[in-house]
Amino acid sequence: MDRGRLDLRFHQAGSTPSEESALDLEKVYCDHTNLPSPSSPSHQAFTSGNQHSESNAAYFSWPTSSRLTDAAEDRANYFGNLQKGVLPETLGRLPTGQQATTLLELMTIRAFHSKILRRFSLGTAIGFRIRRGLLTDIPAILVFVARKVHRLWLRHIQCLPAYLEGPGGVWCDVDVVEFSYFGAPVPTPKEQLYNELVDGLRGSDPYIGSGSQVASQETYGTLGAIVKSRTGNCQVGFLTNRHVAVDLNYPNQKMFHPLPPSLGPGVYLGAVERATSFITDDLWYGIFAGTNPETFVRADGAFVPFADDLDISYVSTSVKGIGEIGNVNILDLQSPINSLIGRQVVKVGRSSGLTTGTIMAYALEYNDEKGICFFTDFLVVGENQQTFDLEGDSGSLILLTGHQNGEKPRPVGIIWGGTANRGRLKLKVGQPPENWTSGVDLGRLLDLLELDLITTKEELQGLSFRKF
Repeated sequence: MDRGRLDLRFHQAGSTPSEESALDLEKVYCDHTNLPSPSSPSHQAFTSGNQHSESNAAYFSWPTSSRLTDAAEDRANYFGNLQKGVLPETLGRLPTGQQATTLLELMTIRAFHSKILRRFSLGTAIGFRIRRGLLTDIPAILVFVARKVHRLWLRHIQCLPAYLEGPGGVWCDVDVVEFSYFGAPVPTPKEQLYNELVDGLRGSDPYIGSGSQVASQETYGTLGAIVKSRTGNCQVGFLTNRHVAVDLNYPNQKMFHPLPPSLGPGVYLGAVERATSFITDDLWYGIFAGTNPETFVRADGAFVPFADDLDISYVSTSVKGIGEIGNVNILDLQSPINSLIGRQVVKVGRSSGLTTGTIMAYALEYNDEKGICFFTDFLVVGENQQTFDLEGDSGSLILLTGHQNGEKPRPVGIIWGGTANRGRLKLKVGQPPENWTSGVDLGRLLDLLELDLITTKEELQGLSFRKF
């Protein structure tokens, strides 16, 4: 597809940093024009005509200002109680308590020290310390800075501590990671990959499934997964990103494959029934992830039930280039850090096809110029300095590869963005900075949208027969 020709009418929803991009040093970290106003209802509904769904109206889930006010006191009490369990900090001394071993312990330590970390950094994440570009097994809070230099060239007040302690003396390392900022993205043609796999995803295959191109009136992205609703008559449809599927400038949020009728050949797939962009941290993680009462998690997802006249026999539950997939990997914050960090992942998207990478960090946190705190779940880096995704791959499933031969890859997230044009992570001295990809926790997103993954042809066929 010639992006230059279609720039005014049709654009990719992909990994390039849009207004939601994080870690922007010189401008704003995040221009969230979709955040709710004080008068916003909890569900913004609009009529969606010609929609084949259980109701004739889609809804969007937004955090409400009234709930934020109610939760502010709870948040203050939570951190006040944590303070009672934190040992007095002594600069220069080695910690004597237990080293953090779980994601929850790292998140608690980071949350408790979020104010001081915010003064020093562009953002933070949790994971393992990185040395010479490789992950170690040392639990750490990653602190992103614009330029990493030797301590000799810093004043004492500019130096971060080597360790941070949380409640009960549980501690972890602090690892400083350089984020190279390249300024605002410029409207240049984006890289396109052409091979048999991606040509099939863009419309050459006689079926659709995870990785296939999906398009609204002006945006295209990637179909993430085949899903069913947990409510009503268990509608079958697909999951993708909200920013791929929803454009409120149009009254009907219709989706097509491979293109909308105004731009080329395509079949009507269905219309968005429910979608979400943000959720408060306590509802998403089950804990207060920071002291800021205005803290949100990027939960970029949309459910599109298939149209009644769509032939389900053309829908595949396997992932092209990978095959059958396993059940969703449910992420428990009390799990060991290495249950997630350092895991190898794969994805198939309509732009870059099949790529591999590593989950380098979790719960990336950053603040915008208005003092609002945002989180995104996964930070993935491609293997061998290759990008994990390209523009247009938004919505792609992130799959954990199996530990053993024959084990099916398990979905853990979906891609929602990245920083290929705005900035990169410098992970190793002497090598250029690397692109990174951000993703949404799939298990939590499915719960929020009340969906279940369909992973077998038999289950899909059984549900399709129930329609009639």
